[in-house]
Amino acid sequence: MKPFQRILVPVDGSDASKKALDAAVQLAHVMDAQLRVLHVIDELPYLSGHEYAGDLLSAARTGAREGLDEAMTRVKAAGLACDSQLIDELGPRLGESVERAARDWMADLIVVGSHGRRGLNRMLLGSGAEQIIRLAPVPVLVIRVDKAG
Repeated sequence: MKPFQRILVPVDGSDASKKALDAAVQLAHVMDAQLRVLHVIDELPYLSGHEYAGDLLSAARTGAREGLDEAMTRVKAAGLACDSQLIDELGPRLGESVERAARDWMADLIVVGSHGRRGLNRMLLGSGAEQIIRLAPVPVLVIRVDKAG
């Protein structure tokens, strides 16, 4: 049995998620694994009470779909087939959404990018990668990108 047959890659359009996607593509090639690209719109809790929430949500969904399309294009250009998933529900945090997506799809590896935030930025903004690692039902490969890139 192959160690990893289903690789889930959460993306957000950042340089870190692009690096994670590239790493996942390489792994999928080597392991002949299936690949799924996931985008979670995690800004929804902040939009719920805003008077322009409908417009903002529509813009967030459009941006997320464009990001998924870009990621799919990158994967296909590398010669791999993959599918995508967009999660835009109110309620669950990023880590919870990725955990559920991994279970539902029966992923056996999650590849995630990390910005390497430190200090106050990390405390205030949190770490999506950290949430995912804490809640993941499967191993997580973290691709770190420092500020310098």
